[in-house]
Amino acid sequence: MRLIIVGSLDGQLSTASQIAINNGAKVMHAPDEESALTLIRSKGADLLMIDVKCNIKYLLDQLTAEHISTPAVACGVGSNSDEAVAAIRAGAKEYIPLPPDPDLIAAVLTAISVDDHEFIYRDRNMMQVVKLADQVAASEASIMITGNSGTGKEVMARHVHNKSRRRHKAFIAVNCAAIPENLLESELFGHEKGAFTGAVARRIGKFEEANGGTLLLDEVSEMDVRLQAKLLRVIQEREVNRVGSTGSVKIDIRIIATTNRNLQEEVKKGTFREDLLFRLNVVNLNIPTLKDRPEDIRALCKHFAQRYSEFNGLPQKKVSDSAMKVLINHIWPGNVRELENTIHRAVLLTRGDNIEASDIVLPDGKPHIEIQSSSSLHNIQNPEGTEPLSATSLIGRTVADVEKDLIIDTLKHCLGNRTHAANILGISIRTLRNKLNIYMSDGVNIPSPNVSSMPDF
Repeated sequence: MRLIIVGSLDGQLSTASQIAINNGAKVMHAPDEESALTLIRSKGADLLMIDVKCNIKYLLDQLTAEHISTPAVACGVGSNSDEAVAAIRAGAKEYIPLPPDPDLIAAVLTAISVDDHEFIYRDRNMMQVVKLADQVAASEASIMITGNSGTGKEVMARHVHNKSRRRHKAFIAVNCAAIPENLLESELFGHEKGAFTGAVARRIGKFEEANGGTLLLDEVSEMDVRLQAKLLRVIQEREVNRVGSTGSVKIDIRIIATTNRNLQEEVKKGTFREDLLFRLNVVNLNIPTLKDRPEDIRALCKHFAQRYSEFNGLPQKKVSDSAMKVLINHIWPGNVRELENTIHRAVLLTRGDNIEASDIVLPDGKPHIEIQSSSSLHNIQNPEGTEPLSATSLIGRTVADVEKDLIIDTLKHCLGNRTHAANILGISIRTLRNKLNIYMSDGVNIPSPNVSSMPDF
């Protein structure tokens, strides 16, 4: 864990640093925003801890503009709600009051350092792939992980890294499909100051950042053929040339690549270099689709139900046998990612302790049984002049939108009464208020108490 503390933290810098160091973090200090940018460009960071007196928005906006994704938490004296809201609005993930609490800082560091990519498998088909992965993990061979979208290719890559001799070094992932073609070269190899318009300072690339560890090239098949040639040279020579530099930098990394395409077909079409495929595909790990891993569906459903019950401050939900039968019999074209969203939605919509078959809304938008017959939403008596809550209006949305709309609709239904809404939703009033604060910081209009009619969102 590489932590950069930005600012003075009102004299609490040494205390916060020592707490972080005691929890295994490598701590660097930047007195101001510009120093922080320089450190991040040259050293990289897993987390920023920023004094609220600093210009948090400027720093995070600058990182976004340079396509650097580093989470940040804000720190300020006491529990100043205005400062906390301003920091969250500026892009901070969390607000930590000062003086620093050791347990709180440890929890934040743990949340960042523990991957949200837990490797859960029970099925025999998946066990065979894991067995091969474990066999080759200790080697230095490049690995190509193939499989449909959502099967867990990045999770497998992290598993290989954690089983390798490089497990105590960095694991750096680059999504080749998510970065614009004209920026991917700089993202991978870095650039020198002035190399192109907008290159305001030297920046190391992902290859250098992963030095000593593992670099994951996610969806490598989406990379432009011209850039593939430069990638091949880097793999062969084990050195990179930053954009705009005449010198080279030696690197020591292990490369894992993923794709959901048939690369042999891409080679025939001329969209992927055959020599690069040979370099990357020393060992192939093919992840089966979720429909071919029924026991994994069972294990993942239980895991996601527990995770999202806790995440949303709800009583623990269990997946009933009838619901599990529906889930196992579904084809899951979106694989694990699709299953996760379905379970999250069910956790939000079910009113009982168990997720029943009737609570399952499959990704095609069709509930297993008419949803109004199983959701306790139909049992809520509607105050005069209000509309009944509609579960079906939530179908087909992202999980975050489902949660937000469910909370806002319930609050409108309750005429803005927070306590009543929290009781209906099955969450604590504190959890509800925290979520409403986040929505307000995003500019969402929140129903006020005793307001009978609010605009739709």
